[in-house]
Amino acid sequence: MVDVGAKPETVREAVARGEVRMSPATLRIATGGASRKGDVFAVAQVAGIAAAKRTWELVPLCHAIPLTGVAVDLIPDARDSRVRIEARVRTRGRTGAEMEALVAVATAGLTVYDMLKAVERGMVIGRIRLVRKAGGKSGEYRRAGEHAAPARGRAAAPAVPAVRARRAGAGDRRG
Repeated sequence: MVDVGAKPETVREAVARGEVRMSPATLRIATGGASRKGDVFAVAQVAGIAAAKRTWELVPLCHAIPLTGVAVDLIPDARDSRVRIEARVRTRGRTGAEMEALVAVATAGLTVYDMLKAVERGMVIGRIRLVRKAGGKSGEYRRAGEHAAPARGRAAAPAVPAVRARRAGAGDRRG
């Protein structure tokens, strides 16, 4: 593990994205609340948040960092027959939160798959990537070609349309 003890504490934020591709029929089941296991979006959101908090236990050389905010949004996309996933993680510490954001997205995607696998086993989890990171010595990184909304002061302030917030069953998502 890299020794970060001499580094100054700074506010750091990371945004990651990914997706789960599925058939239109499976997406209708997910968005219609017809999954036998329950609300796909709410469970996947909680799973992603929980995973971000435990990243240091899953990835061997990650530091345990104090997270100050985690938001995971799942956006059904009927046009492309997929669920888009975005995680925002924020901390004040000596090392970044990129791994926590990536693990949140991956775990949310795995949870979507788990909750819908009885309907469709051919779903594809993919395109998991870091979109933005801010803070620390290396400063800001933005993935070329992707829009990443600027930080709103805390990771738990999602950029979600009202219809998406209602579908997930949460008006204000504080993690």
